[in-house]
Amino acid sequence: MNTNRFPRTVTDAAEFGRVAVVMGGQSAEREVSLNSGRGVLDALRASGVDAHAIDGIPALLDAVRAGHFARVFNILHGAGGENGELQGALQSLGIPYTGSGVLGSALSLDKVRAKQVWIALGLPTPKFKALPRGADVHAAASEIGFPLIVKPAWEGSSVGVTRVFDEKDLDEAVALARRYPGDLLMETLIEGDANEGGEYTVGILGREVLPTIKIVPNAAYYDYNAKYVAEDTQYLIPGLSGTAEDDMRALALRAFDALDCAGWGRVDVMRDRHGKNWLLEVNTAPGMTSHSLVPKAAAAAGLNYQDLCWRILETSMRREGAKA
Repeated sequence: MNTNRFPRTVTDAAEFGRVAVVMGGQSAEREVSLNSGRGVLDALRASGVDAHAIDGIPALLDAVRAGHFARVFNILHGAGGENGELQGALQSLGIPYTGSGVLGSALSLDKVRAKQVWIALGLPTPKFKALPRGADVHAAASEIGFPLIVKPAWEGSSVGVTRVFDEKDLDEAVALARRYPGDLLMETLIEGDANEGGEYTVGILGREVLPTIKIVPNAAYYDYNAKYVAEDTQYLIPGLSGTAEDDMRALALRAFDALDCAGWGRVDVMRDRHGKNWLLEVNTAPGMTSHSLVPKAAAAAGLNYQDLCWRILETSMRREGAKA
């Protein structure tokens, strides 16, 4: 296996100390997080790391304050784990953790603010409208134009997302998205085709950008079922070739850096029929399940799941000001 691109910076598991793998929590992505966490826990233990499962932030902070852990592998998805709350608490306690810091986490989970940053920097993202509670969604849809996407602004894993092709279906889509906390986001639906466009994702590990993945669901689009349940979704790795591959990977890293992200993550991109790339979002604690995309991309680059978990844990050693 070729791991030269990802050399270990820690060679002895004892250097990590006792590690908390925080998972679960109370967000809409709880079950996905638990599945991710179990995989990470098993992989770290298989590598000799003294790793232990912790469910949710309150239990983690109690254990950290009691001195039970030296560092944290964060695999909490969604609110709490990816919005800066956990990161701020751990920083105040001087405990190193994996992934992005407070600002990068908060900006990335808030899709509206992330888009505002990208637009300010001239990075491509679909036309959008932020929809606070009570906003006139039909007026917004007239401005955006159909087809469009309606989604919660602060959720991941395609939770509460609907593709809307006609105004008669708009109210139902808005009602679904409003089941979740926070504002809504409406954006232009970018459509590709079998040959050129479609949905892509790009994993980042340290400063290395992993191969692109083109996602080809058997269903109409890559929804929650296609991500975590269906076994017939195709993943083409690399998703592109030549300069097209290089350009998407470079754009992903620019988007990641623009939001002050660090350590590891995943950038989701749509590519239209004309070959233009459009940034959707950055995930700062991506899934690590058997269906998840970062492990697939890492494997294509020569890094198996167990070694990937080790190298993600290593990102906790490089956080400035942390007590490692």
